[in-house]
Amino acid sequence: MKILQINASARTEGANSTRVANRVTERLLAQNPGASVTVRDLAVTPHPVLDGAALGALFTPAEQRTPEQAARVAMDDALIAEVQAHDVIVLGVPMYNFGVPVQLKSWFDAIARSGVTFRYTANGPEGLINGKKVFVAFARGGIYRGTPADSQTPYVQTILGFLGMTDVKFIFAEGLNMGPEAVEKGFAQAEADLNAALA
Repeated sequence: MKILQINASARTEGANSTRVANRVTERLLAQNPGASVTVRDLAVTPHPVLDGAALGALFTPAEQRTPEQAARVAMDDALIAEVQAHDVIVLGVPMYNFGVPVQLKSWFDAIARSGVTFRYTANGPEGLINGKKVFVAFARGGIYRGTPADSQTPYVQTILGFLGMTDVKFIFAEGLNMGPEAVEKGFAQAEADLNAALA
């Protein structure tokens, strides 16, 4: 088993989402002692946003790209290849202003490429990243699970599914800014979610 852990927090240290993601990876390693782990910390190595220059590079035929355009596309290629090469993806996702961090959005933008990780057919879109297991480790200051304010879960599930990753388990650590008792309860809930996900 090859595990890819993506830490999406803007914090390089002390991020609750990274703590939960680390716990997921730890439990996966306990179940699969021979597994290998690759960690990509998007705060340490942030991926550039999808801007006009990036779009220009992506929509220019490979043989016509400038060196700068080729280098920009190669950055996305590396992230796509990394996902394709791993069996399990662990995403550590904090909630920023009811959404996912820009770091994670840029990662999704990089790995979502028509004809490579998805394609359009006569029957609609088809995801091409198949056979992966995904664990999404959420960390939130308040409690949003199952409420209309939780825009993260449907978004993450939709884009992963669009790319072909439909075996997705969600782990929630919530209430982390609501006092010590809530913090303890939040991490206990995450552990319960993880137990269920690994059962």
